[in-house]
Amino acid sequence: MSRSPAVPVAPGIWRIPTVGASFVNSYALLDDDGSVTLVDCGLRRAPARIVRGLAAIGRTPADVTRIVLTHAHPDHAGGAADLARRTGAPVAAHAADAPYVAAGRAPEQGDGRTVGRFLVRLTGTRFPAVEVGQPLADGDLLPVAGGLRVVHTPGHSPGHVSLLHEPTRVLITGDALFNVLGTRWPPALFCADFRMTRRTAHVLGELDYDVAAFTHGPQLTDRAREHVRAFLRRTR
Repeated sequence: MSRSPAVPVAPGIWRIPTVGASFVNSYALLDDDGSVTLVDCGLRRAPARIVRGLAAIGRTPADVTRIVLTHAHPDHAGGAADLARRTGAPVAAHAADAPYVAAGRAPEQGDGRTVGRFLVRLTGTRFPAVEVGQPLADGDLLPVAGGLRVVHTPGHSPGHVSLLHEPTRVLITGDALFNVLGTRWPPALFCADFRMTRRTAHVLGELDYDVAAFTHGPQLTDRAREHVRAFLRRTR
């Protein structure tokens, strides 16, 4: 089965797969004026796929006016420097992760365990550094297609955020939750604090949304909030 370069999620929101059909995803949000906000930039090699995804929805890098990162990990921020150069768009990230984005390295992972830290080093923690022009904070409302709410969900990284697009009721979870072979927690060895990840995810059950869009895995469009709440209850 061929992979679509851009998958519609809701009016004006597209999922752009950068690894496989949905294993790693970026998102494009379109404003009425034709401008684009990119959410996450995949691995270092992802920009070419993101550009193809933009072309599939009739846009080019010149249309990108903002890049928002959910967190400072190589599979989300790896392509940010290249895309910032191609587009001229400023990069936004939570203030707690902004120093890591600017340094081109992930926060300490492995949940403090020696084996976990060793495995993380093997898989890589570095990515091309890029300046963060807009530090984000919990509750910020970005002027993106009618309003993109920043929801701080730390644990996977200190500044990890999820994003709620209020007009379309789409929640982009970032890595607070995966939807790979079913909804699940992110692997503990890739979390700065896995216990905090589990504690802060409760907010995802309290927000109002109809679609859950994951950066790892396909979106949920049928009773997504109820699905997430049931998962959180089961794993509490």
